[in-house]
Amino acid sequence: MDQRTTSGTLTSSPTWEGLHVWLRGAVQALIQEALEAEVTELLGRVRYQRRATVDAPAGYRNGYGKPRKLTTPMGTITLRRPRVRGLEERFESRILPLFARRTEEVSELLPELYLHGLAEGDFDLALRGLLGEEAPLSARTVARLKERWQAEWEAWRTRRLDELRVVYLWVDGVYVKAGLERERAALLIAVAGLVDGRKEVVAVVSGYRESVESWSAVLRDLRERGMGAPRLVVGDGHLGIWGALRNVWPEADEQRCWNHKVLNVLEQLPRGQQAVAKSMLRAIASAPTRAEAERKRKDFESWCRRQGYGKAAETLGRDWERMVTFYRYPKEHWRHIRTTNVVESPFAALRLRTDAAKRFKKVERATAVIWKMLMVAQKRFRRLNAPELLAKVSAGARYEDGMEVTEKEVAA
Repeated sequence: MDQRTTSGTLTSSPTWEGLHVWLRGAVQALIQEALEAEVTELLGRVRYQRRATVDAPAGYRNGYGKPRKLTTPMGTITLRRPRVRGLEERFESRILPLFARRTEEVSELLPELYLHGLAEGDFDLALRGLLGEEAPLSARTVARLKERWQAEWEAWRTRRLDELRVVYLWVDGVYVKAGLERERAALLIAVAGLVDGRKEVVAVVSGYRESVESWSAVLRDLRERGMGAPRLVVGDGHLGIWGALRNVWPEADEQRCWNHKVLNVLEQLPRGQQAVAKSMLRAIASAPTRAEAERKRKDFESWCRRQGYGKAAETLGRDWERMVTFYRYPKEHWRHIRTTNVVESPFAALRLRTDAAKRFKKVERATAVIWKMLMVAQKRFRRLNAPELLAKVSAGARYEDGMEVTEKEVAA
């Protein structure tokens, strides 16, 4: 299919039927050439060339190591690591580290597939179909990866956080039912919005439901590891987070998630009225000023009472002050801080596959794998809009209806 020269360079042209095989061969040849070039750069001379001067770099080529399989998104390829002798320190390739058997992209694929319902025994068949028959993947591979993820999670959750300048903090709970556990455990998740606009997961902890005690323990741990108080915390109304904040960071502002509030209100209405109500509720949440939100809220409550849905009106008004805190922050950040979507979105697929978590015998194992999934998802998190405003928010700048208030305006 792919004729090669002795140096491994492809000589034949690809066909549609053999395109994938040709591409895999091209990748293999390219990486092998890069490994050879790496040694040439290290020694300062090509193969078979003698040292030009006495003070030229020491060391010499000494053949190749045994052929190694490397699994990439293009499939599994075979490489031969050049060996170098006569150096003061052992030669370590920057391109192909020792013991590496798969690229980071392939490693990141495994926790996502596992968490989304692919059982351990299915990996060998499914991934060999994607990555080639020679892919070094199996149920034992996945088991070893889970053990490694467990150790990585243990190290991650004790790391220092002194360097993080946190402006916003989103919190939520995800429930997991493990095979040997009698009750579902709440995984308490916290994602920080940093002063440079990045979003970073800072807590993935199993707790007893979403109680004040559990959330207090999470926040105290973050504080003890060096994380400062956020300016604003965004969470669901049913969380114990609000009581925990009073215990740990009472100075932080509080914003309830509008998505959760809308769902709570709709539960009090008959299905036939929910579409109309949902449109009215969305209009309240997106009102350009707090005064306009108050007016639209009164209109909605009047509509509810005329229709005989007093409980829906009461639900909307409950904890109202926490619903409109976002007006005291930059308008450019409203889309981020009105809801807990930052935490919700990575778990959308998980919640559609609740049975997947039952494969775990212990909650700790479930926590470690879900943490790994979050680490993969974190690489795709959107940055906060208008990151240049975050330093102002962090420094205590005041806003009304999304616009900064100057000192003169405050004094007036």
